[in-house]
Amino acid sequence: MISQYTAPRLILASGSTYRRQLLARLRLPFAVAAPDIDEQPHAAEAPQETAIRLAQEKAVAVAAAFPHALVIGSDQVATLDGQQIGKPGTHEKALAQLQAMRGRRVIFHTALCLYDTRPAAAQAIQLANIQTAVTFRNLPDALLDAYLRIEQPYDCAGSAKNEGLGIALIAACESTDPTALTGLPLIALCDMLMTAGMQFFAGVPA
Repeated sequence: MISQYTAPRLILASGSTYRRQLLARLRLPFAVAAPDIDEQPHAAEAPQETAIRLAQEKAVAVAAAFPHALVIGSDQVATLDGQQIGKPGTHEKALAQLQAMRGRRVIFHTALCLYDTRPAAAQAIQLANIQTAVTFRNLPDALLDAYLRIEQPYDCAGSAKNEGLGIALIAACESTDPTALTGLPLIALCDMLMTAGMQFFAGVPA
């Protein structure tokens, strides 16, 4: 295991405040660099393939500026009946999304990439995709509209912030990682960081 003094820099390749807040839970020092990539899905690309590809592209795009670092990329794709649901961007599109999802089961694919840019890295790229199944409550239009006006989740795939008031829209949630739905699966990330030699709980007596 590497010591806390020789640990590589940790870089979050994301401009998301949600992912930044999640990564801060691990109490490891990190820097943030937002990637500049095209996030549109490819034709005939499966949702999980889109999420994994974009997570890796984000990490690789940022990694060029950070040698000897561990770069984290993540992406999330929501699907209803196998069709991708993007970020709504507007109130009208968000309302249409929530109307389509109410009483239904939506699958969120949260992909993770850890890119180790150190020359002697044993495993340069680690990838994972965590699925979360979310069942939305069957709520009337008036309540869906009221929620959107309060929280304005127009930058969220699925038009709901589960870490905020959007949790009231959810009837059930199934996942192996409770942080995946918010956008950064920390359990999978801890596995990857440990594989890369990162040490947790530094300074704690054995």
